[in-house]
Amino acid sequence: MNTIIRKSVLGIAGLAVAGGLAAGPLNHSDTTAPVQAATPITAVAVQADKPDMGKLVPHGVQGAQSRVDLTDEQVANVKAIIAATKKAGMDERAAVVSIATALQESKLENLGHLGDRNDHDSQGLFQQRPSSGWGTVEQITDPEYSTLAFLKGLKQVDGWQDMPLTEAAQTVQVSAYPDHYAQWEQQAADLVAEHWNN
Repeated sequence: MNTIIRKSVLGIAGLAVAGGLAAGPLNHSDTTAPVQAATPITAVAVQADKPDMGKLVPHGVQGAQSRVDLTDEQVANVKAIIAATKKAGMDERAAVVSIATALQESKLENLGHLGDRNDHDSQGLFQQRPSSGWGTVEQITDPEYSTLAFLKGLKQVDGWQDMPLTEAAQTVQVSAYPDHYAQWEQQAADLVAEHWNN
């Protein structure tokens, strides 16, 4: 029993010493010590602010992943989706589902009516249709409105948090290509990790 207590005390003392070494010298008479200690601690705090990838992609990605280089306009749309997700009171995973959906539907471009190349009257980031009740053309081509409309649909999907991304997105979107959302999960997660706290 004494051996166990002694090992515990030594273990705690060892952690204290290791902690002291990691944080910098304990001698506060050296005026450079606080500056040296502040730099690593700040760097660690910034890294900790990024969302955990396990929370962003809780089921792992499915299938081959696609990726596109984004323009400034597309990045602005990513930020608008994240802001709308926060406004809706939803978490980072909802932002991942939303961004992956918009990547599949429009490559994060706020598309107007494309004429013959269009899927019926679909428009905006999520290719929502005025004729299906998503809103007016002006509303669904507004990134905040269209994201909030998508998220309203997502909230109504029972257990969406526990579904694979493509299933959650498909339940809202009712696409002719239900499995295509999966290919954007990694890029969507990377974008949320990069921009969630910006």
